Amino acid sequence: MDKLIYAVYFILPVLLLFGAKVYGRKEWNDEFLSLEQSKALQGFLAVCIMLHHVGQKTCASWINPPTRIQKGLGFFVPLGFMFVAVFFFFNGYGVYKSFHSKPNYLKGFFGRRILPVILALYSTTFIYFAVRLIVGQKMKGNDVLLYLTSLKLCNPYTWYVIVLPFFYAFFYLCFRFIKKDGIAVAVTTALVVAYILFGTTINHNDLWIRGEWWYNCVILFPVGILFAKFEKALVSFFKKTYFVVMPVTVLAVYPVYLWSRAMCNIYGYYGENWGAPDTILRRRISVCAESAICIVFVLAILLLGMKVKIGNKFLKFMGSITLEFYLIHGIFVELCAYTFDGGVKSPFRIKNLLLYVAVVYVLGIPSALILKKIHSLILHKEKKVQAKAA
Repeated sequence: MDKLIYAVYFILPVLLLFGAKVYGRKEWNDEFLSLEQSKALQGFLAVCIMLHHVGQKTCASWINPPTRIQKGLGFFVPLGFMFVAVFFFFNGYGVYKSFHSKPNYLKGFFGRRILPVILALYSTTFIYFAVRLIVGQKMKGNDVLLYLTSLKLCNPYTWYVIVLPFFYAFFYLCFRFIKKDGIAVAVTTALVVAYILFGTTINHNDLWIRGEWWYNCVILFPVGILFAKFEKALVSFFKKTYFVVMPVTVLAVYPVYLWSRAMCNIYGYYGENWGAPDTILRRRISVCAESAICIVFVLAILLLGMKVKIGNKFLKFMGSITLEFYLIHGIFVELCAYTFDGGVKSPFRIKNLLLYVAVVYVLGIPSALILKKIHSLILHKEKKVQAKAA
């Protein structure tokens, strides 16, 4: 066992809290919802998601036989959906705040919000497709079509950037055609809930909505919108009750997490495997439990953020390449694992777990920077074309 891997549990808090400012009893970090703070937090969580993916490839029992399990990153394996919940919260919060603070925000919404995500999806899809060919994966013509369209995930870590454009589209349509703000918020929320309910009707498969991770944390998108709508009242309430609400919420994270795991163990998402007649109901009970822990987890982070302002060069840097790093690091996760996604033996397996993590991070950073540069050039040209057309 590589005991050095446990160093990550000491390194991560340092990376997060180095340079942080802690506010006194009567002071507040009024920037805890700012773009700078949210980007810094998401940059940090991108690293946690990387550890989640490495953990899955090395110690998840449903991927690895007992003889291949390496202990060390097991903590991160079940937490991926909670990390992504934070992203969805700020996605929802950000679009609502921008809509109300920027004139004509919906004009050019597709180019600003949706196109960059779709571009990131397909640029990494093509890169993964090339890598799959290089490592020797055999494909039929149907597989090629499904991979290149991303109907079957060529990049196994892209579900988030497939779902997000649909949610942005929900927001756009509601706020474009519904004039009353409260109704637009309600309909957007209803559409996301409808997506969740639809997801629970689909059995595990190899295409879109292939499993519960496609919907078990997405409720935070409308929660982010609702928080933004009632931000003034909510922040005022939290300030008045902070020294009761904050410790109760933070201390509740672990027991609510255990409860959600218990609910999933009792009911579960895999009823189709044993022919349960109430499989859909079981999934809906499970997703309610996991949605609850996501809400509690995100609220705990927000409450802590009211007293702790994070910020250092590392967080600022990671916050600037979060999307690209999120999407590209998985190539190196797969190349250095025992098997590449799809079952082909990985060409560069790294047995030392700490070295594995270091290689994925070190190679993921320049790859993300290159990807970001390419995306910026394409989007810049697109803006020029749109300007000429206008």
